[in-house]
Parts: sequence; structure tokens; C-alpha cells
Amino acid sequence: MAHVTLKGITKIYDGDVLAVEKADFQIPDESFTVLVGPSGCGKSTILRMIAGLEEVTEGEIYIDDERVNDTPPKDRDIAMVFQNYALYPHMTVYKNMAFGLKLRKYPKSEIDQRVNEAADILSISHLLNRKPKHLSGGERQRVAVGRAIVRQPKVFLFDEPLSNLDAKLRVQMRMEISCLHDRLNATIVYVTHDQVEAMTMGDQIVVLNEGKIKQIADPGTLYHKPANQFVGGFIGTPPMNFINTEIVNNGNSPKLRFEGFEVELNHDLQSVISKLSGKLVTLGIRPENIHVGEDGRNQVLTQVELVEPLGNYALLYLRTEKSSFVAQSNLVDLPQHNTPLTVNFDIDKAHLFHPDTGESLTAV
Repeated sequence: MAHVTLKGITKIYDGDVLAVEKADFQIPDESFTVLVGPSGCGKSTILRMIAGLEEVTEGEIYIDDERVNDTPPKDRDIAMVFQNYALYPHMTVYKNMAFGLKLRKYPKSEIDQRVNEAADILSISHLLNRKPKHLSGGERQRVAVGRAIVRQPKVFLFDEPLSNLDAKLRVQMRMEISCLHDRLNATIVYVTHDQVEAMTMGDQIVVLNEGKIKQIADPGTLYHKPANQFVGGFIGTPPMNFINTEIVNNGNSPKLRFEGFEVELNHDLQSVISKLSGKLVTLGIRPENIHVGEDGRNQVLTQVELVEPLGNYALLYLRTEKSSFVAQSNLVDLPQHNTPLTVNFDIDKAHLFHPDTGESLTAV
């Protein structure tokens, strides 16, 4: 396998449409790196530049230590799995998987060995004589992955490969691709807009928005220490709550105030607040850290707008006069719509963000 290095990669379309701006990061050997972000953030463009399907406007791409900016796609030793599978409808599964090797004039015995090994890994040996029209969506996806495996490339590229599958099958295929990565010790670059896919599959996640990298980290760091408000809101389901607050000083203990409610801060957050020159700050808190009940020091009286029971827990959509946020509750007796409810903020799990830049004041 191989490592991939991107140095200041920029892509501009039609002279003035900036798709990717100075992407600078490394994909380690044998890693599972996920590029994630909303539609139009530049993640697929980066993948296609690595593959050689898009020209690089500025910057350099290296596979291992070889600069590949001017290397044709067929000579980069990569294999790509597309969103639409891209199978030849008139060929059997076997011929689809063998086609790339046949073009490269591999011996028939080696082609046969590689195809059968890949089919065995993916549990599709019984499908080798079928054509794509006789396969389910999940089976077609396995064939597309198998076609990449037989190449034994340096790098596997996956471009939203599960987006056409139903929810249950996506979960199954997530597990299968993750197990495949472990089995092959492969270097994988995987593009998705689904943050659940990113968090469950990647060991390195690159979060993008509007063509810019917002944070690169492992799943735990992204969730617990987001570098900015965008990452905090994008990673996690439901997303982090954000509340605009005012800093008030009562003696030597600064607090946060919004709509008449005061939130006490622990020592670490007080230290962060003391370094701010302004009087405003954005409080970020995840739904599971807002607890129902009147016991606690940071009580907020809310109105219940909506209750979503989800089996072993429920989501409570709450509002105050000017703010709204979501809490996660394990209550057996759930509150009714349009009823008052007191909640407490677990401030030890809270985050503070700069009100203008959105950058985290608490991530280290």
C-alpha cells in the first residue's frame, strides 16, 4: 500500500469558481481516511484530483514519494469505486471484475486466481456467472468493490459508494467495507456526506466546508473537541446546540447569561472567559448533556415543542423566549407538547466558541 500527500491543493473551475482551497494533509499508509462534509464542499473534487480525473489548479499530489500531478490516471496505481457502480451491463460478474486485468494483459491464470480470491472475500462467488441486471443493489456494490480489489492497487478511492442503498443495507455494507480494510491492510480514501458513515468507518476524518478543511482528527476528537462551530454542528446526531450568551461578572466568578438565565462556569471555562476582550460568547452543548430535572445549579425553564420517542431514549425539542435547543432524555414518562419543563446544563461537557469567527475557545 502507499501514503498520499496533498500539498496546498487548489481547484478552480471556469476561472473563478473555487471548489477546493489549499487542501494540505497526509493520508497515512494503510489508513482509512474519510472526506466528509455537505454537498458542494469539495470532497469529491479532492478524490478526483487524487485519481487524476481532475487537473490540479495549484499544489502538488504525491503517492508515496512520487509527484503524480502529470501522471495519467491509469499509471497512478489506484482503484476507484463510484457511486453508480459503473458495471458493464452486457458482461457477467466475472468479466466485469476481470476486465481491468485483461486490458493490462495479465495471464489468464492470474486473472482467474485474483477474481476468485476477491469473490471469496466478498461472498459473491455464486454470482460470478450472473449479469448486473440480475443483482440487487448490495450485490452490485460488492462487484464494484471486487473489481477494485483484483487490481491490488496502492490506494482505494470510494466516492459515496453507499448512497444508492437502503438504510439497512448501508449499515451492513459499512461493516463489510471496514472489515475489508482490516483484512487487506489497504490505504482507503472514502468520500461521504453522511457523518455517521464517517464516524463509524474512518480512523482519520477530514471535515470540509465550502472548499476548506475545517478539522482533521479521529472520530473521538471531532466529537468531543471540535475545532470550530461548524464541526460541532456537523458531527453528531442530533447536532450540538448553540446559544448566544452574554458574559457577566459577579465578583470573581464570570457567568453566562441569556434571556434572564445564568449559567455558572467551571474553573477551566472561567479561565477561557477571562481572556476574552468582548462580552459575547457562543455556548455549545450536546443534547445528551442537557438533563431534565430541577436538581442542579444551571436550571433553564423551557417549553416543550416536540417529543420524538426513539425507543430507549427520546429527543425533546425545547424553546425559551428567543432560543431553541434539543435535549436527549431517558425518561419513561415523557413530557407532553406545549408544557413547561426545567432542564439543567452539564457545563463540564460544554464548549465555548468565538461569536464572530466560530473558532473554539476550549478545544486543545
